[in-house]
Amino acid sequence: MPRKGMRSLLFQFSSPSNSISRYSISSPSRSPALTPRRSFNDAMIEQSIESAAAIVMKWNPDSSTYAKVTSMFYEDRNEAMQFIKRVNDLQKAMHLMVSEDSGFASDRLVYAQGLMEIAMKRLQKEFYQILSMNRAHLDPESVSARSSRCSTRSSTSADFDDDGTLDDEVQVVGDSIAEVEQVSSIVMEDLRTIAECMISSGYAKECVNMYKVIRKSIIDEGVYRLGLEKLSPSRINKMDWEVLDLKIKNWLDAIKLAIRTLFVGERILCDNVFSSSESIRESCFADISREGALLLFGFPELVAKSKKSPEKMFRVLDMYSSIAENWPEIESIFSSESSSIVRSQALTSLAKLGELVRAIVMDLEFSIQKNSSKSPVAGGGVHSLTLLSMNYLTFLADYGNVLTDIFADWIPQDKSSLEQIFFGSSDSDDSPTASAISLRMGWLILVLLCKLDSKAKRYKDVSLSYLFLANNLQHIVSKVRSSNLHYLLGDEWIAKHEAKVRQFAAKYEALAWGRVFDSLPENPTEKFSQEEVKEIFRNFNMAFQETHRKQKSCFIPDPKLRDEVKLSIGRKLVSFYGEFYRAQKAYAGAIEKPYIRFSPEDIGNYLSDLYFEPSDWASVSTSSPSSTSSSHRREPGPR
Repeated sequence: MPRKGMRSLLFQFSSPSNSISRYSISSPSRSPALTPRRSFNDAMIEQSIESAAAIVMKWNPDSSTYAKVTSMFYEDRNEAMQFIKRVNDLQKAMHLMVSEDSGFASDRLVYAQGLMEIAMKRLQKEFYQILSMNRAHLDPESVSARSSRCSTRSSTSADFDDDGTLDDEVQVVGDSIAEVEQVSSIVMEDLRTIAECMISSGYAKECVNMYKVIRKSIIDEGVYRLGLEKLSPSRINKMDWEVLDLKIKNWLDAIKLAIRTLFVGERILCDNVFSSSESIRESCFADISREGALLLFGFPELVAKSKKSPEKMFRVLDMYSSIAENWPEIESIFSSESSSIVRSQALTSLAKLGELVRAIVMDLEFSIQKNSSKSPVAGGGVHSLTLLSMNYLTFLADYGNVLTDIFADWIPQDKSSLEQIFFGSSDSDDSPTASAISLRMGWLILVLLCKLDSKAKRYKDVSLSYLFLANNLQHIVSKVRSSNLHYLLGDEWIAKHEAKVRQFAAKYEALAWGRVFDSLPENPTEKFSQEEVKEIFRNFNMAFQETHRKQKSCFIPDPKLRDEVKLSIGRKLVSFYGEFYRAQKAYAGAIEKPYIRFSPEDIGNYLSDLYFEPSDWASVSTSSPSSTSSSHRREPGPR
């Protein structure tokens, strides 16, 4: 007969206390008289009952004050193990009495059941005491953490110990750790022994309920200490971003501790205590951890369902990353069917966070397209839209692995065309395929470039339009090169757009300085008449003065591009003008020519001061070699 059936059958008889009073240990009527026909099993049953009665009655809390106030496992652990053994033997004896025609009277079976009830009551008491009094020793993960902290403190103190006391301190710390681990091991072994005895005796429900009540309170307290609280969607929506940001930061810290300490510690303990029954340990752990785990993994979903805003992006990515990185541990800790709701909640939060990221990126694209600023940037400088957008994208690129996962399903309408536009890849089978996140980032930058192209058309001076495009594209390329966007877009993308920067710069140079170049003859060394020379110099002077004056209000923020543009202009202008200047000086001899206003060195010095932003002028005025000549610093004009 199954144990539970046996137990229910025995409950039809008198109560345990009556059973014990009717059959005292020394009563001669406690068992049938010995006869030649009595079997060996009957003798073993009788012996098991008598042995169990002796130790069970000794530790009956209702029979003596000593038994009531003393813990059997703390007082005498060897006797506690003997108690468990006698109870297990009693349980086997009762099973034999029920399953075989042993010749025992039913009242003897009731007597054994009464002993079992007293024994279970005692073990419940011991189970409760061990769980309650050893909270600090019942988390193996915490023991490991304490060991790590002790080791860290010990190694840190080594820098300050010169008196040879370090070895002693290490020994003390090591002994302390070993002692803690030993106590933890003993406590878990005692709990497992009690649990196995109660479960095998048909008292699993009492044991499990006791365990759940105590351990759930510890998990709930741990969750509270981690700063996790139950929040409603309406409350999240009403929070200022600063408040919600603090709660997300706290959650990011909490999830690490919860998974690596709180839940994994309870998982280890449950597996140890209820190692004899997989179904019990799984359902027990699920019931204890479910509420706290759902609170932990439900918070990201609430955040994901709240109002969209660009500032949430990076915190949302942090949350997504935390769940994704810890998913193997989450799946392992909450692996059973009983805990499937926890896994489901974690996956739901992950999905909702991914949806929010995709929505915010889409909003970013729309915000770039709808940017309504109409005033041209002074001097053809970098637009604020470029600065803000590229800062945002470079921060996004730091989450490349996370974004790769989030945008894995993102497929543009014409992927091959986008690959051709962004990366110049062909449709051949041998060409590498760009990832979805690479295409997404490339698309966002393309949207930005198209918007900048429309803003460039607002300049009345066409040369400034090209300078504006060169400056902004250079800023974009620079940001890509110096960030993780480099790995997403690749060297080919950078090379392609650097070439475009040079094209824009060349067009700017031709349009802005074309009049100056055109004022000089095609053959600078050719001999001209005095009137022709005078006219050429006058035209050059006028063109250079006017162009220099206009270009002084233009800016090239990027030092590399600024030097390249000035070097290109200088190489053409100073070289070409220098040849003409020296040739005409040679033809004219030593005669002073008032219409020759600039030497080649003057031209070079005037060019060196161009394209700096106002904030750069302080460094220019103190570091430029040409600053030693005041005549080279003033604006070129009539003398």
